[in-house]
Amino acid sequence: MSRLESSEGESVLDIGTGTGIVVERAAAHVGPTGQIVGVDISPEMLTIARNQIGTLGLTNVILREGRAESIPADNDAFDAVLASLCLMFVVDRAAAAREIARVLRPGGRLVASVWTGPDQCDLVRFQQIAGRFAETPPVSGVGPGAMANPDQFLQQLADVGIDAHVEKETLGFDVDSFAMAWDVFAGVTTARLSTERKQQAKDAALASMWPFGEGPRSFRNETQFIVGRKSI
Repeated sequence: MSRLESSEGESVLDIGTGTGIVVERAAAHVGPTGQIVGVDISPEMLTIARNQIGTLGLTNVILREGRAESIPADNDAFDAVLASLCLMFVVDRAAAAREIARVLRPGGRLVASVWTGPDQCDLVRFQQIAGRFAETPPVSGVGPGAMANPDQFLQQLADVGIDAHVEKETLGFDVDSFAMAWDVFAGVTTARLSTERKQQAKDAALASMWPFGEGPRSFRNETQFIVGRKSI
């Protein structure tokens, strides 16, 4: 949120809002006179977000179903756009860049975050190991680490009038055990695998990332922040 530099009364869009963690924080920054719009492709995620927002009593948040390639909002509607760890999963990033530019007001800001590659980001490494045992995804070029090199997206932003650069920061968190990490970070990826195949994936991840046992481990994740501004 510090990179966003949001002010009270502003209108902010959060793409890929998920369970609403980012919109909750953004709502506090813009205050009751501002507005946050959260967009996500998943109705299930939006249901969780609505319940949480209702519990918190936030009245300046609107949630809509939609995707980055076709944002459900008017032209020049927002002072800023956020996209936290979602652009890696967007199929048509050129279309997403056009849509971000469309909904941003002149001078409006973009702050997006994406992971680096598996050598710099433990979470990407973990998920890619598990993913090698799953079925080939229907679309290539999406998923964890897909934007380790963000140059193409920076050019796509430039093409639609958004001047952007990358700022890198190493973030981290601790997990209590391999079992916990597996359930949280690989459970969905491997949910449809056979018992034998799933065990092979677990063994590979354990051998690569937990060589000294299955206990606590620190994840260190180099994150890239794409910070931009639409031309006036």
